[in-house]
Amino acid sequence: MAIFDGLSQRLNHIFSKITQRGKLTELEINQAMREIRVALLEADVNYAVAKKFIADVTEKASGKEVLESLTPGQQVIKIVRDELIELMGSTQAKLDFGSTPPAVIMMCGLQGAGKTTLCGKLGAYLKSQGKKVLLVACDIYRPSAIEQLKIVGKQANVEVFERGTQDPIKTAKQGVEHAKQQNLDVVILDTAGRLHIDAEMMDELKRMKAELNPNEILFTIDAMTGQDSVNVAKEFNDQLDITGIIVTKLDGDTRGGVALSVKAVTGKPIKFCGTGEKLGDLEPFYPDRMASRILGMGDVLTLIEKAQQAVDEKEIERLQKTFRENSFTLQDYLQQIENVRKMGDINALVDMIPGFRKKVGNFTIDEDEIARNKAIIQSMTKKEREDPEIIKAGQKKRIAQGSGTSIQEVNILLKQFNQSKELMKQYAGGKKGKKLKFPF
Repeated sequence: MAIFDGLSQRLNHIFSKITQRGKLTELEINQAMREIRVALLEADVNYAVAKKFIADVTEKASGKEVLESLTPGQQVIKIVRDELIELMGSTQAKLDFGSTPPAVIMMCGLQGAGKTTLCGKLGAYLKSQGKKVLLVACDIYRPSAIEQLKIVGKQANVEVFERGTQDPIKTAKQGVEHAKQQNLDVVILDTAGRLHIDAEMMDELKRMKAELNPNEILFTIDAMTGQDSVNVAKEFNDQLDITGIIVTKLDGDTRGGVALSVKAVTGKPIKFCGTGEKLGDLEPFYPDRMASRILGMGDVLTLIEKAQQAVDEKEIERLQKTFRENSFTLQDYLQQIENVRKMGDINALVDMIPGFRKKVGNFTIDEDEIARNKAIIQSMTKKEREDPEIIKAGQKKRIAQGSGTSIQEVNILLKQFNQSKELMKQYAGGKKGKKLKFPF
């Protein structure tokens, strides 16, 4: 499932109509804005936020420079993109580590938003950035919270500090002191959550803030819970003056209204977003990149960053050479898929490639399919892997039998390979293909 999949499809349908016209009238722009407004509301964007967004876009899109432009539809898309970026915070909001380590990050939120797991993900991310991190177990009320933090800490290879069910503020202070003694860079406090906001929880969080003066107070918000969670974020901000927001489960939300609403409602930036269940599925939040994803324009920069983290530079250079020389083989295809697996959810990565969805439609791969494709390729001869065009009906039958699959599944693999090869040829500027372009 793609991030903002439903909203992206609706917006692209609306834009396809206005980009087909050589000129646009105010009536046509107003009609498009009404449709965009409905799309935003259906994506669970806050009503007041959607209303202001449409008013701002309409004002700019109705100007003389758009109406008289040679490409008015593309101008409208650019305005929508610019306003989406503004809506989500304009620029990337980085963590404040202060000048004296350890920096203290206080994680807060309601139960069920994935806060404890997120502590491990954030710890793993910061460790990958060269930081020495300590997780501190301050949730003494949920029976499994401390044990869960230990598990995610072990997965992230990050130390966990806990003192059982003693006063959590005392534990937090002892954790920070331990970090100072060990010359650690960052302390992440996993605070207690509740099923709903209550005075006791807020009082404890306020006292912890007063005692520790954290560099960051990050609120965890579940993208799946819609506007209810945005209202909770506002309440937390009103009482704690949070410094930022982390949106979790963004990969499972076909609407995405939370990410589009929470900055405008709270005034606080989204600093990270969770895009999957794996430990590495946590990304810094870039409003411009997210706007491009929403509009189906891809997110090449994030894709490159993920590739650099997951794949050896020499391997990247080798694959790039095969694209340029149009010598991309099935063995390369298999290696590429396995490299992509290291980068996170494959279907989310597909949406970072500009134009990919439009070119090949609903391209999806699951873990079972990867294993099946690997078996199919390994059942081919070296010559067949290098030149799949020679594979005819008899060979397909042999390959299917050797891999424990069907001829139909062999055909599907070969079709996917050809689509990928054609797309890579276009990106490399091949003779038969044209380079894909952004719509503005």
